[in-house]
Amino acid sequence: MGRFLNPKISAFQDVLNSKIYVDKTGLLEYTNSVIDTTAKFICNSRPRRFGKSITADMLTAYYSRGCDSEKLFSGLEISNAEDFKKHLNQYDVIHLDIQWCIEPAGGPEKVVSFITKNTVNELRSYYPEALSEISGSLPDALSCINAATGKRFIVIIDEWDALIRDEALNQQVQEEYIGFLRGLFKGSEPSKYIHLAYLTGILPIKKLKTQSALNNFTQFTMLNPGPLSSYIGFTEEEVLGLCDKYGQEFEEVKRWYDGYQLGTYHVYNPNAVVNLMMMGEFQNYWSQTGTYESILPLINKDFDGLKTSILTMLSGDEYRIKTTSFQNDMVTFKSKDDVLTLLVHLGYLAYNQKKQTAYIPNEEIRREFMDAVEENKWNELLEFETQSGELLNATLNMDETAVANGIEKIHTEYASSIQYNDENSLSSVLTIAYLSAMQYYFKPIRELPAGKGFADFVFLPKTEYVDDYPALLVELKWNKTAQTALKQIKEKNYPESLFKYSGKILLIGISYDKKTKEHQCVIEEI
Repeated sequence: MGRFLNPKISAFQDVLNSKIYVDKTGLLEYTNSVIDTTAKFICNSRPRRFGKSITADMLTAYYSRGCDSEKLFSGLEISNAEDFKKHLNQYDVIHLDIQWCIEPAGGPEKVVSFITKNTVNELRSYYPEALSEISGSLPDALSCINAATGKRFIVIIDEWDALIRDEALNQQVQEEYIGFLRGLFKGSEPSKYIHLAYLTGILPIKKLKTQSALNNFTQFTMLNPGPLSSYIGFTEEEVLGLCDKYGQEFEEVKRWYDGYQLGTYHVYNPNAVVNLMMMGEFQNYWSQTGTYESILPLINKDFDGLKTSILTMLSGDEYRIKTTSFQNDMVTFKSKDDVLTLLVHLGYLAYNQKKQTAYIPNEEIRREFMDAVEENKWNELLEFETQSGELLNATLNMDETAVANGIEKIHTEYASSIQYNDENSLSSVLTIAYLSAMQYYFKPIRELPAGKGFADFVFLPKTEYVDDYPALLVELKWNKTAQTALKQIKEKNYPESLFKYSGKILLIGISYDKKTKEHQCVIEEI
């Protein structure tokens, strides 16, 4: 057993020894199914603190013939699979952590040579007759061993994109590293000596022009996680179990840490959920691992519409983005869409695959964005917060004329910048108009099932503000009167959806006349 070839079992053992462990070994059923197939090259990218290294350690502990891990996996999900023992500890595994290698290598420029020298030396101790002293590259060494013995390898690379992210402007390092990966995995020869390749990091594989540098890899990302959806973060069912065990209110956990919709799964940030269960406090745990300084350079880029899109999402709305032009690096940005796509991969935004829209996933990340925007003193935000605060006060004071005028002003100034059709523009304007409400209210609930229909918007006050702020139930009408909107709220009994809510409720009807450009508002309290 060496450092890189068939390492010890201890890393994953430490994970299982932890007070909270959520079983994700079901992922091994998928990787088992693609061993020695054309789908054996996998890149599974996900945000910081979403369990990338734990997964890499799990794969190593299961596959490496340098481990004896049957007891370790006994009782976990994978132990119920028919082929559990077929693949258990049966392979030579090379496990590389690129981030870790930078320091002992003596800097990023020496990482490839450091990995090559040390891994080839370890391979030589296993296969002395197959490797000559002059075997100079890792791909060549693996090819020689395969030709002499027929042996294949499983290669696991953690933080595969560390040099892509941290050395984004160092062209020499980038080219040497990409060349190393292409030599290791690309072409017909690697298919002979690779059983399985698993890369994990934050970014998908870097594009060269329009294609992936490793286009034989299947990529599972925050944009398209495919069958690995339930293994990226904690699922809702898993969080429910933790809430029950540790006495946390699930709905509150959901508001703070839910938001990533991956396939059919609601996915939560594992780091945040585990910290909540251990510490017992709702707070922004994200900032402890990747603070807002990391997004400041991104949201301040001078692309038309970028700041408007951020304001739209801060207000609780979604924003349509085009993800195909992003080059999967930290420097090549051609438009606001590339910036927003990177923020999805970093976990600062979530992505609705069906609607192709981005949005801020939860309260934790919204606060991270607000810190970044306020720290940078955006003039747009400062002006907007003033207008929005005045609108919220007018609403709470039931000043119908002031509310109508306030929404009309914001509609006139901002609607042209929002990418929605006429039927939806009023909804978009409303979410932006009530930006300041996000200090006291949770993200507005759109199309809430209520009574005999769906309420357009519901703003629920945060727990600490329930006694001071009423819930806001809003119905919008296009080319109809505000009274019609209020009548619909009553006839369809929308307040019934808030039966668990014990505070005051304001019923708000808002309308817009396309011909006259006039806005109307009526407000009643119940």
